Amino acid sequence: MGAVQVRGEVLARRRAGAYHLLEVVAPGVAEAARPGQFVALRVGGPLSGLLLRRAFAIYRATPARSYAGTVQFVVGVHGTGTEWLAGVRQGEQLDVVGPLGRPFPLPTAAVGCVLVGGGYGSASLFGLAEALRARDCRVDMVLGAATADRVFGEQEAKRTAASVTVTTEDGSSGVQGLVSDVLPDVVERTGALAVYACGPMPMLRTVSEVAASFAIPCHVAVEEEMACGIGVCMTCVLPVIGEDGVTRMTRSCVDGPVFLADRVRWDDLGTVPADALGATDPGATDPDTAGLGAAGLGAAGLDTAGLGAGGPGAAGLGAAGLDTAELGAAGLGAAGLGAGGLGAAGLGVVSAGSAAAGAAGPAGGEQ
Repeated sequence: MGAVQVRGEVLARRRAGAYHLLEVVAPGVAEAARPGQFVALRVGGPLSGLLLRRAFAIYRATPARSYAGTVQFVVGVHGTGTEWLAGVRQGEQLDVVGPLGRPFPLPTAAVGCVLVGGGYGSASLFGLAEALRARDCRVDMVLGAATADRVFGEQEAKRTAASVTVTTEDGSSGVQGLVSDVLPDVVERTGALAVYACGPMPMLRTVSEVAASFAIPCHVAVEEEMACGIGVCMTCVLPVIGEDGVTRMTRSCVDGPVFLADRVRWDDLGTVPADALGATDPGATDPDTAGLGAAGLGAAGLDTAGLGAGGPGAAGLGAAGLDTAELGAAGLGAAGLGAGGLGAAGLGVVSAGSAAAGAAGPAGGEQ
């Protein structure tokens, strides 16, 4: 079962430290959701000028039983869209698309796993912890944030995991420092054979380095800005090495958000590497204004998709003004996202009214 679009009632909303936890009725989404996937929500109401959806990692998905299926997700306020979403009331309706993206892969044998969450990126790890425990895997967790009120799920982690280590940058809770400071000790002490992580990109990079030092696999749910959520707009691409050894500009919304950490080219994030498949501009440093534009999205094989020589930046999807991007005549309109809507592009999970399916990474840092 693929992604579906539903209008669901807000069943509950409550504060969770610095964040807001929402539960929304979303039949079809809840039944298909797997740990690591995300939902994209329309924000601002029917008369809003906020075109782009906001992406959130699924915290909990409860299939239909005596009540319709529900999904829970965590909102951190970072801009107009998330501020509106944090203020919705119980009983109001939200437009939800999901589940989106690839989930965390599960080990085929019962092995020890360390789950590392940064801020409310830890939200996607609790469903994963349950799935791992169902396979008799030992689960240990490391949760980190800048301050104590930004550590999400500490009490639930203590009920779920064999051990929990908390870090805060200001020392207001747990060990003062970063998750990468304590992770080597946790891996060594537990004998873990796999690491899973979700959180800010700099954190994911350091977690990847720790896992590599122990020669154990690490799966990361990346944070990249998403302007559609379904693989059309190419604003969430990052350089990833394929099984064939070839680097491709890979869409984190459909080919991720979960990747093997050692396949992500962390040093080249935000660029189109000269050796990436289809790259034609070796000097590219900014996907919004250089590589993806001048190369015509050749690295993604979308030269003839109607995005033109200007690339997403010229189409109004650059670093500035995602909320007010014009998706009609410029760039994406020619790709069938204007008058024809996404259905005309063969991606009928969303309507033309929701042409952009997300301006944010599912775990955090969204607008």
